[in-house]
Amino acid sequence: MTSIATCPAILIAAPASGQGKTTITSALARLHTRQGRRVRVFKCGPDFLDPYWHALASGVSVYQLDLWMTGEADCRDRLYSAAQEADLILVEGVMGLFDGEPSAADLAQHFGLNVLAVVDASSMAGTFGALAFGLQHYRLNMPWAGVLANRVASERHADMLQISLKEPESWMGAVMRNAAMTLPERHLGLTVASEVVDAIERLDAAADALATTPLGRMTLDDLQRWSVDFLAPVSLTQSGARYAEQNLSMASGFPLHGKTIAIARDAAFCFIYAANLDCLRELGAELVFFSPLIDSTLPSCDAVWIPGGYPELHAKTISNNVSLRDDLSAHIAAAKPVWAECGGMMALFESMLQVDGERVALWGFLPGEVTMHKRLAALGPQQLELHSGILRGHTFHYSTTTTAMEPIARTSRPAILPTLGEGEALWQHGSVRASYFHAWFPSCPLAVVELFTVPETGVIA
Repeated sequence: MTSIATCPAILIAAPASGQGKTTITSALARLHTRQGRRVRVFKCGPDFLDPYWHALASGVSVYQLDLWMTGEADCRDRLYSAAQEADLILVEGVMGLFDGEPSAADLAQHFGLNVLAVVDASSMAGTFGALAFGLQHYRLNMPWAGVLANRVASERHADMLQISLKEPESWMGAVMRNAAMTLPERHLGLTVASEVVDAIERLDAAADALATTPLGRMTLDDLQRWSVDFLAPVSLTQSGARYAEQNLSMASGFPLHGKTIAIARDAAFCFIYAANLDCLRELGAELVFFSPLIDSTLPSCDAVWIPGGYPELHAKTISNNVSLRDDLSAHIAAAKPVWAECGGMMALFESMLQVDGERVALWGFLPGEVTMHKRLAALGPQQLELHSGILRGHTFHYSTTTTAMEPIARTSRPAILPTLGEGEALWQHGSVRASYFHAWFPSCPLAVVELFTVPETGVIA
């Protein structure tokens, strides 16, 4: 017998980036959480930053959903599990509703998620109705919740927007322009919520604004119109559903049992998928955390993971932490593995050339220099083939590297996208492996084991 879990579920989308999706998603989560409801929030696509705001708003860890990177089985498993315990499921889309391959629209149609379109209406009137109509009807059979006008100038402006709709029942209200609910940004996206001292006040202001709209006034009974039946995955075991294709389940043992992995985690190194931590634990690893900005010693460990983040904003502090650098040097000299992703890799080079021309010395475990740029250097889904399998993930960075090292492998674009130039280099220097590639660990746990194990040959691909 097929097991089904039913829950109201909304995918918050927009015609483009920058329309206010994250603010509205977080506001809706905060509004219902304040009322004592259990809200689960997900983020469509590979994004580290928006989930920090969603987690603060809902009080629950946030996971990514992506039909390619995380896979259909993983998405189904997480949605089904959430529907069993939540009163409301929210999924924030990525870019515009139909942008990307796969897009937020693909996810919505695949799982029947009702689309709430958020439109920045600050510079439009009648065109608002045309946009709403196009978003709803561009594809046949798009599950539809309605449209919300964002950054509206006045009540008169809101009236003009509402009457422009061809389908009046789509009107979910207007949120007025309000600096108090603005979420601060920087070059890689939103500022991490934990770094914003008045983060919860901003979310409360946004929730208060949303509470005055038809959407915000909806009760749980009202939300039932957007209920979705989520089917149970083929396997009901947590790891079995996600790792079935790799014949790796809890029953097959714990390949990282007895291993302690030290993970850098602070304002400089904060690009960590919650699912990656879960995956390491499910593989049997014990996780400990340290801050390269504050801690003077490296925890006792068998392997180190330095994830991405903002080392360029903290380069001097990182460089000046000599005692931690010495501990990491001893770790590497003992041939213990280090996996460094993007910003984590950047900190391991000899120096960094900042946008303003200042050169800052770094830890020097990798020969060469990192150069920061004002424009994006790379963006998009990537996959990395190792001996144990293929890891899926993505790349997103504003810097480039200059080094005499030869890569031992390169990432590639998924088959669903055209190949444009070379993929990201995978460097290996002693026991250090590093790349701009951000890995989604659950996509291939056996490859994760490989990353955190020093190979006898010294080469992994």
